[in-house]
Amino acid sequence: MEESELKIISLDPWLRKYKKDLLLRMRRYHEVKASLLGERGRFSEFANGHHFFGFHLTADGWYYREWAPAAKALFLIGDFNQWNPASHPLAKRENGVWEIFLPGRETLPHASRVKVRVRTAAGERDRIPLYIRRVVQDPQTHDFSGQIWAPEAPFRWSDQGFRVDASQPPLIYEAHIGMAQEREAIATYREFEQNILPRVKALGYNTIQIMAIMQHPYYASFGYHVSNYFAASSWFGTPEELKSLIDKAHSMGIAVLMDIVHSHAVKNLAEGINAFDGTEQQFFHTGSRGEHAAWDSKLFNYGKHEVIHFLLSNIKFWLEEYHFDGFRFDGVTSMIYHDHGLGTAFDNYSKYFSLNTDVEAITYLQFANELIKELRPDAIAIAEDMSGMPGMCVPVADGGIGFDYRLAMGMPDFWVKTMKQKDENWDMHKLWHELTTSRPGEKRIGYAESHDQALVGDKTLIFWMADKEMYWHMDKASDNMAVDRAIALHKMIRLATISLGADGYLNFMGNEFGHPEWIDFPREGNGWSFQHCRRLWSLADNPFLKYEYLYLFDRAMIHFMVEAGLVGGAPKPLWIDQKQKIIACKKRDHVLLFNFHPTASYDGLELPIHEVAAFQVVLDTDEERFGGLSRISHAAVYETGSLAKFPSFTGIKIYAPCRTAMVLKKLPAKK
Repeated sequence: MEESELKIISLDPWLRKYKKDLLLRMRRYHEVKASLLGERGRFSEFANGHHFFGFHLTADGWYYREWAPAAKALFLIGDFNQWNPASHPLAKRENGVWEIFLPGRETLPHASRVKVRVRTAAGERDRIPLYIRRVVQDPQTHDFSGQIWAPEAPFRWSDQGFRVDASQPPLIYEAHIGMAQEREAIATYREFEQNILPRVKALGYNTIQIMAIMQHPYYASFGYHVSNYFAASSWFGTPEELKSLIDKAHSMGIAVLMDIVHSHAVKNLAEGINAFDGTEQQFFHTGSRGEHAAWDSKLFNYGKHEVIHFLLSNIKFWLEEYHFDGFRFDGVTSMIYHDHGLGTAFDNYSKYFSLNTDVEAITYLQFANELIKELRPDAIAIAEDMSGMPGMCVPVADGGIGFDYRLAMGMPDFWVKTMKQKDENWDMHKLWHELTTSRPGEKRIGYAESHDQALVGDKTLIFWMADKEMYWHMDKASDNMAVDRAIALHKMIRLATISLGADGYLNFMGNEFGHPEWIDFPREGNGWSFQHCRRLWSLADNPFLKYEYLYLFDRAMIHFMVEAGLVGGAPKPLWIDQKQKIIACKKRDHVLLFNFHPTASYDGLELPIHEVAAFQVVLDTDEERFGGLSRISHAAVYETGSLAKFPSFTGIKIYAPCRTAMVLKKLPAKK
C-alpha cells in the first residue's frame, strides 16, 4: 500500500512522519483479514460463532457445542438430568470443539438451569457455558448458573423499518437500567420502558446508551466486569423485556446503543470465561500481559484468531438478537496501549506510534467497525478513548480505525479543573480551545459530565458548585448565592458544550436537572445500601423546587438545538475576551454570546458580527422559566452597524448580563 492510498495523511499532515507505521498497520490489517476470511470473505459471514456454539434447538432436539481445546472432557449437567456429572458427556470434534445432541425439545425445558463440568489437567470445575443466552442467580445459594431460554412464543418485533437517521446528530441519554428508579431497589427493563423512555422523548434526546447490559455477577461493578458475553443481564429482567424496551424506543424514534465491554473480562472462574478449558491462554494473554492490575481483570489476546471470532460474533449477536443500533466501546485507550494509557501524557504524535501501541488491538477494532457497517450501515460506533489516537474516527479504507465518533473525554476533565478555580480566573481561550478543537476528520460526542463524574469519589458539576447548600436551598422560595451561581453556570456550561463544535452530545440520566447526590452502588462498604444507587425523579417533577428550572432548560436547549440545526459544524469565533469573560461565535444564522463574568454586566456591549443583518434573541439562560432574572429582551431587534470602538467592524450593541448565555437568530432581510 502506498502513501497515496492513505487518505488519513492528507487529512492530517502531522502524520506524514509516521507514514511507515501507518502502512505497516494497514498491511497487518489486510494480512490478518485475509488469513481469517480468505480473499473474498466478509466479516458478516465469519462472525457466526453464536449460530454454532451454545444451545440450538432444531426440529429433532437440542445441539450443544463448546470450544475448549485444552479440556480433557466435558459433561452437560442441569435440572434436566438432576445434575448428574456423568450421564451426558460431550464428544470431542476437530479444532477443540465439543458437542452433544439431546433428542426432543422437552429434553431441555424452557427456564431450566444448566452448567457444564469441564475436566482439565488441573482437575474438574462446573462452568457456565460460554455462549449461554441467559444467566441467573439462585436466591438462596447466590450461585449463578446458565438458563435455557426458549419460550414457546418468541418475541415479535415491530421495528423492521427503524434506521438511525444519519442526518441528525446523536443526542445521547446515557442510562443505567438498575438505578433508573426512585425506590431503593434494582429497577427493571419494564420499568425503564414505561417510566424513563417517555422522559427521554420529552427531553428531546434521540438516542439512549444503556450501560451494564452484558451479564456481570457483581452488581456494583457498573457492568464493567463482564462474565457472560452473550447473556443480557438478568439483574433487570428477561430477554423479552429488554427486546420490548428496544422495540418501544424504536417506535418513539429513539436509537439504542449498547455499552460494550471488549476491553477486559472478569477474572471469576465460577461465572466467567477465564480459563474455561483450564488454560490461561484460551482467551487471554498469559502472565502479566493478561492482567489489568488497576481493574483486577483479564485482558484479551486480540492477536488470536479464535478470540477475534468470539468477540466479532458477540457484536453480531447483539445487533441481530436485540436490534441494538450500535455501540459505545468501553476502555479503548486500555486496549490500544500496552500500559493501558495509565500515566502516559499523550502530548505528541510519537506517543501513538511506539512500542507501547498494541497493533493487535487496533487491528481488532478495525475489524469490529468493518463488521458493524457490513451488518448495519446506519449503526453508530463510539470510542471511549482519552488518548486522542489520530485516525480513531477515520474510515478503515482511508487508514483509520473506523469509529464514527470519539467521546470528547477532555471536556468533562476541563470543566472539573475549571470548577476548582475562582470564577475570575476562568480562561476563555482555553475554554474555546477545549470545546472546539479536534483531530482532523474526527467527530466527537461532547459532554460536560457522564456517569464517571457522578460516581462516588468524584462530584457532579452541580455538586462542585453548590455542594451541601443543595440540601437546604433548592426550594424556589429560598435565596442562596451558591445555589444561584450553580444554577446559572450549570445552564451555561451545557449550552457551551453542546454548541461549540461537538458533533453529538451526551448526558447521564438525572444530571440534566442537577441530581443532588452521587452514585454509589450497594457494597459491603456502605452496608449494601441502595440509597445512592437510584435517581430522584420527583425532584425534577416538583414545581416548588429549583431542579425544575434545570430540567426545563435542558429540555428547551435540546429541542432548540435540534430545530435550529446547531449541533455539529465548526463555530466561527466573533469575540473572545479574557478580561471581560466574553465568548461570542457565529454558527449558521445564529450568534451565541456567553458572559462568564461573575459580577460584570455589559450594557451596550459592542459585538462584531461582520455582516449587515438584524438579530433577535430566541433562547437565553436568564429566562424566568429557567430560574433566571429575565434581564435579556426577546422583543428587541439588534441591527448591525458601525461600532464605536471598532469603526472598521460591523456589529451590534447588546446588553449582556453576568453569568448568562444567549442565542440570537438572524432575521429575514427586509423587502
